[in-house]
Amino acid sequence: MDQTYYDAVTKMEELGVDEEYIQGWMGGYLRNPEREEQRVNEAYEAGYADGKEKNTDNFSNWVKKS
Repeated sequence: MDQTYYDAVTKMEELGVDEEYIQGWMGGYLRNPEREEQRVNEAYEAGYADGKEKNTDNFSNWVKKS
């Protein structure tokens, strides 16, 4: 892994980003196959797309509201 990956995941966890988005982002970043259709949701898909592009600009859109 590279430092960018670790820094991004740490930042997402600190911000309280939706776990599904984080899982998607990690999978996309690492180029893992996407989840099977019945386990995919909007947060996961957004995270996967951002991770694939190594995009860290959209984390704040997925911070869980308390």
